[in-house]
Amino acid sequence: MINYYSQEKQFYVAVDCIIFGFNQGELSLLLLKRNFEPALGEWSLMGGFVKENESVDDAAKRVLNQLTGLEDVYMDQVGIFGEINRDPGERVVSAAYYALININEYDQELVQKHNAYWVNVNEVPPLVFDHQLMVEKARSLMQHKASTEPIGFNLLPKLFTLTQLQSLFEAIYGDTIDKRNFRKRVAEMDYIEKTDQIDKSGSKRGAYLYKFNSKIYKKDPKFKL
Repeated sequence: MINYYSQEKQFYVAVDCIIFGFNQGELSLLLLKRNFEPALGEWSLMGGFVKENESVDDAAKRVLNQLTGLEDVYMDQVGIFGEINRDPGERVVSAAYYALININEYDQELVQKHNAYWVNVNEVPPLVFDHQLMVEKARSLMQHKASTEPIGFNLLPKLFTLTQLQSLFEAIYGDTIDKRNFRKRVAEMDYIEKTDQIDKSGSKRGAYLYKFNSKIYKKDPKFKL
């Protein structure tokens, strides 16, 4: 192979994953307590270097799988972070991705092995390098996209109550939502289907469970919550 760029200095390309989960009304972030250098003992996102034989997208999927054991997870690129001195170890350019996962489906043993913990997005500790900026940008992008596309359902179990659905969007937006108006909008969406199953974990009377029908949504992809 001819090396056309031999005179150019080489540096590293990495990926960092901002992993969001939702549980008991809280939007959470999966963070590592680093047990390696640089920045030993500090909090960070899960990351890794892009290998020679993989694309940047595939590297992000691999890193996510290594931490959670999950595949086919919703992911979207946040942006490229390339300040010269962003990493004290070497010159590293990082592509950041955010992922939305069902918090009940990941591999807990893998997460514990990597010394990772769920942290409320409103209580995130100081993070290494520029990871705080990555998180802020990812949350902003997620909020915008969640208002026009049904990406939020990736954070919920397949069956959910309307209270859980409202609680999710309140957590995403960081604000309360009027219950009457919210349910009115949901009722107008025929792809949010009411099932005959009832969740009685919150009360004796219980609440009907709903599901998101992606096939119906794709026929007329209009969404606003």
